[in-house]
Amino acid sequence: MVALLLSTTAVLANDIVIAGGRVIDPETGLDAIRNVAIEGDKIVAISEFPLEGDVVIDATGHVVSPGFIDLHSHGQNIGDYRMQVIQGVTTALELESGLLPIGDWYDAQATKNLPMNYGASAAWVFGRIATFTETDPLATAGYFLDVQGRTDWKLDIASPEQSERIMALVEQGLKDGALGIGVNAGYAPGFGHKEYYALAELAKKYNVPTYTHVRYASNTEPQSSFEAVQELISLAAITGAHMHLCHINSTSLSDIKATMALVEEAQAQGINVTTEAYPYGAASTVVGAAMFSGPDWRSRMDSTANNFQLGADRMTEDELADYQANKPGTMIVWHFLDEADPAALSLLDISVTNPATAIASDSVLWSYFDENGNILHYEGDEWPLPDNVFSHPRSTGAYAKILRSYVRERGVLSLSEAIRKMSLLPAQILEDSVPQMRTKGRLQVGMDADIVVFDPATVADLATFENANRPTVGVQTVIVNGGFSVRDGELVLDAPNGRAIRNAVVN
Repeated sequence: MVALLLSTTAVLANDIVIAGGRVIDPETGLDAIRNVAIEGDKIVAISEFPLEGDVVIDATGHVVSPGFIDLHSHGQNIGDYRMQVIQGVTTALELESGLLPIGDWYDAQATKNLPMNYGASAAWVFGRIATFTETDPLATAGYFLDVQGRTDWKLDIASPEQSERIMALVEQGLKDGALGIGVNAGYAPGFGHKEYYALAELAKKYNVPTYTHVRYASNTEPQSSFEAVQELISLAAITGAHMHLCHINSTSLSDIKATMALVEEAQAQGINVTTEAYPYGAASTVVGAAMFSGPDWRSRMDSTANNFQLGADRMTEDELADYQANKPGTMIVWHFLDEADPAALSLLDISVTNPATAIASDSVLWSYFDENGNILHYEGDEWPLPDNVFSHPRSTGAYAKILRSYVRERGVLSLSEAIRKMSLLPAQILEDSVPQMRTKGRLQVGMDADIVVFDPATVADLATFENANRPTVGVQTVIVNGGFSVRDGELVLDAPNGRAIRNAVVN
């Protein structure tokens, strides 16, 4: 039993009381029926005795959990955030890719009424694009997507002068408060090993992680997934930098047993490597990505055009060739494992259920076809989202799928372990370098009031590959910094509860 000392203010009427729910805190191990009181933006009481509140939420039969923390969220428009918060995500961070200039991005996000906390890393790939195109970076997804037809920033070794500018741009991002360095190496696999080493050294200097989409995705050697993970671990060992490995499931393809064993051995030896996975056998990326090039990419990735999906339909070989040649920045879904195949599902489960693996959605942008067949990104504020938009189902269902499939239906994760992997573990991955994360991912007195209340019997992801535009059900309440972002199962429109997750700005 957890003993609590309630302050004088706590025993009086609180702003919000969540009453009678099954409270799970993954750090202390609390798992019991309790009442939770919130005052301002903090949790002020957790008690087995009744608490008074101005607003009382009846959580009978529901689970009360720390809000979920997404380390890998590309969707940064209001619609993207809404699709995430309605399934219990209270903090969504753009870390794998990142953005530059980071100060511009934070300034822009601060002008919006965002329903959840937000933050980003400094984008190494933006620094590469800016250097090779001789432009100044823009803190937008379009800046990355619009240059997919060029190969220089993807495949060329940087000259000493170019390397100096790339590093200067990334370092300025760190000085502007970025949460680390986003190393989207899979999209620029031709960069030099010395460049990657310099990034690791820079991360160590500023005591922040790198967040790497590893250089290669291939089941066979050379230039295999195993080799790419080995490269990341070696840099962590040599420099002492914290190297975070993004979506080990999709970059490992079917070689997940070998790559996961590498990560486990590195961690056992005290090397500062962390990782994450999402619970789907399909990725989402641009059709012109570097990994889909070269004479043998199909055999290395065990893929044909039928593995590619655009909207609701699989692509033909002619369509794939046309889009790669003429619209290489088009976002597609790429199926790398068939979840209907028990053997393939077991490979996915290796990454998702490993105790060291955080859950991260890799949510992506919402797109639509215009009247001329061009694909545009939806940036509006309609809710529900327009019927014609499409995306990957992980953009709205990743966390609910863990609770539905992995916990309730298949029982391969306990409820408390699933919650740990979606809340506490992501916070712990960041907290040594991001002080704000030390009060997130926990349901304890004094911690931030980022809380999700859900029905464990009904919570479910409805999104499919054919129709991702179907929000999660079964989440009753989401509170972010003490304010409602979801109430009585409905999104609170324009809830201005989100705050910047940002490191100190260095002048």
